[in-house]
Amino acid sequence: MQRIVGVVGKPNVGKSTFFSAATLAHVQIANYPFTTIKPNVGMGYVRTNCVCREFGVTDTPGNSSCVDGIRLIPVELVDCAGLVPGAWQGRGLGNQFLDAIRQADALIHVIDASGSTDAEGRACDPGTHNPTDDVKFLEHELDMWILQILKKEWDRTVRRVEGTKEDLATIIEEKLSGLGIRKQHVAKAHQKTGLTFERPSSWSDEQLLAIISELRKLAKPMLIAANKIDIPPAEKNLKVLESSGYLTVPCCAEAELALRRAGEKERIAYVPGNSNFSIADKAELTTDQKNALARIKEKILIPLGSTGVQDALNFAFFKLLQMITVYPVEDPEKLTDHKGRVLPDAYLVPFGTTAREFAGLIHSDLAEGFLYATEVRSKMRVADDYVLKDGDVITIASAKRHA
Repeated sequence: MQRIVGVVGKPNVGKSTFFSAATLAHVQIANYPFTTIKPNVGMGYVRTNCVCREFGVTDTPGNSSCVDGIRLIPVELVDCAGLVPGAWQGRGLGNQFLDAIRQADALIHVIDASGSTDAEGRACDPGTHNPTDDVKFLEHELDMWILQILKKEWDRTVRRVEGTKEDLATIIEEKLSGLGIRKQHVAKAHQKTGLTFERPSSWSDEQLLAIISELRKLAKPMLIAANKIDIPPAEKNLKVLESSGYLTVPCCAEAELALRRAGEKERIAYVPGNSNFSIADKAELTTDQKNALARIKEKILIPLGSTGVQDALNFAFFKLLQMITVYPVEDPEKLTDHKGRVLPDAYLVPFGTTAREFAGLIHSDLAEGFLYATEVRSKMRVADDYVLKDGDVITIASAKRHA
């Protein structure tokens, strides 16, 4: 049930800086279009309150880390090539971008909220470009891309449905399954648009695009990272972006990257997503470095509460993808695994995951031999169809033990 989030946007909006800050990957960053030629794949982290404090234990994390009661859980991100108008027709690096985006379950759309990047990704004076145009632009590119795929042999599809009474929802799923579009998405889009699925020959191009738009929203949910929030008139544009209907997070990727790089070099103590940092006792900082850190604190952290990068990651996984955190243990009293590690692993799973499904994520043998699970807080045994809750600590009893 691994989920992947794609970082998308025009060239020159700070997209690769955002990705690099989120993952500390050393990707190429430059102030010109098409810096990202091939998609970069990296590991970021979402943060959540660890249950170690609640249970009063010192944990020994294995698949994640815990810093001052904050559990940092690894997640996969892909930084897609910068998108320009006409990408769906192959313009620019459109084909590479669209191929990379297939694997993404949700999107973080990095937008230059200051309006200092034009439609082609070229630098312009702040405020001269309307960033809301970038929202519509990405929607259009994705919709036209999906339309191209669906329209292939559309006449044959119509004949199959209206002549042999095949199920249109099943055919659409078959055609678009490579984009992560499933039958439940088609059913919801059908309900939303009210189109007659028995007679697709009656659909206009606008109606076909309407259902595609709904499918895109369902299969590729998106939030906006309103970047360069420290450059006027970004604050004013933020209010307009928030009215677009998408979850919008103000951020400054450049500041986050500076903080994480300083933390990596042990010049400061900083937990991603925190509203502050502390300079290390033995850190030797130049005057320029001290001034830069002071500006980040004064211009970004104090007014916004964070740089916004970590918030965007958290919202993408916890809100868009509706993931929850679950901790498996073998000993419900000591909260340990078979090696004696305390609360070693934190798993991200989709809301609605059952105890048996979770057992299968750990090891297929656990699911095949599933007997029952124990919800550690209540010490209650639960059945295989128990729906997990966020923060659950679970023990799985199985007739088959995994190595």
